[in-house]
Amino acid sequence: MNRLFSVNNTFTSYQNLISFYNSHKDKEFDEIRLELDVFFAANMSAALGAILDKFSENLNDVIFDYIHSQIEQILLKNDFLTYYGRERIEDTNRTTIKYQRLKPTDGKYFKRYVIEELIDGHSYDLPPMSSGVKEKIVEAIYEIFVNAQFHSNTEDIYTCGQFFPNKNKIEFTIVDTGVGFKQKILERFGKHLAADRAIEWAVQDKNTTKQVTGGLGLAVLREFINMNKGRMQIISRDGFYQYDNDGVMTKMFNGEFPGTIVNLQFCTDDSNNYSLTGEIDENDIF
Repeated sequence: MNRLFSVNNTFTSYQNLISFYNSHKDKEFDEIRLELDVFFAANMSAALGAILDKFSENLNDVIFDYIHSQIEQILLKNDFLTYYGRERIEDTNRTTIKYQRLKPTDGKYFKRYVIEELIDGHSYDLPPMSSGVKEKIVEAIYEIFVNAQFHSNTEDIYTCGQFFPNKNKIEFTIVDTGVGFKQKILERFGKHLAADRAIEWAVQDKNTTKQVTGGLGLAVLREFINMNKGRMQIISRDGFYQYDNDGVMTKMFNGEFPGTIVNLQFCTDDSNNYSLTGEIDENDIF
């Protein structure tokens, strides 16, 4: 029996998911049973869905033996459990950003999904921002998808999000099951870097290029997150990178995630008014 409990957007929770994956990654024609208990941050559905699909590729049966009632409610609202034969329930509070398993060819759909699910149409309000800033953020997030599409060699891309009203936070997650930052930087630049250093190298402004997974999108998002006092996390294979108000933190996992996770946290209680230079003459801060 496998029990995932108190899964949040923390290094420890990512490590627990990685340990779960590594415990079963070599199984074939088997049953993999799982319990979700205490708490499960709904945006982490993207990472869990990628792991469970890897198990299914090896012709294993994934069985949920127990899901805590509150977790079950949110995973029915965000459509995650509909992929496992359950019927969704309406999200009357409008806090979920739907779980989606997409093909790399679904780029246009993903862009519309970001606009409709993350930027507009929910119970929360993002900080006040001009149409130019909104477009810039949408393009930056879309570029993460595009780089997963063209450079990671992934077969599927997973995405999901959640608004936490009590914390004034939005968590939005994009996952692929591709080769990861370290391998791509080695192939394109000949640099032998540990996974955590490879992520850190890729998000620097001077290295932002479409030849690096994430490219300019990660730099733009990091700039916005810095002003918004949010957070960016990137997990790629056995590397962990986090950027927030405390600066940069990197670590290494015990075992590897089968691809890359990009998790973005935005603060909704941000009173800044964001606009691009040239859109408004006064109070430009982006």
